[in-house]
Amino acid sequence: MERVEAELFTDAGNDAVVRLPGRRFPGVLVQGDTLRILSTDVAEIVELCAAGDVEEARQAASLLHEQLGAKLQRYTDALDAHAEKRPF
Repeated sequence: MERVEAELFTDAGNDAVVRLPGRRFPGVLVQGDTLRILSTDVAEIVELCAAGDVEEARQAASLLHEQLGAKLQRYTDALDAHAEKRPF
């Protein structure tokens, strides 16, 4: 393990926006439990699609889209608050 200093653009809670040394743009720190939940949500959508349950898959995908949208909004808000350019 290597210890490094990182720039913290938000509070250190879930979905912290940080920039690691040597990186041009900040990233979002996703906690392991949150990463697992996102992966499980995607797997559920895939299973629902495979089973032909399009409406349930659409609803699950919509919820996932909302969750990811909130993370993206937190990211863009943090960059805007620090007058940082966006990578997109």
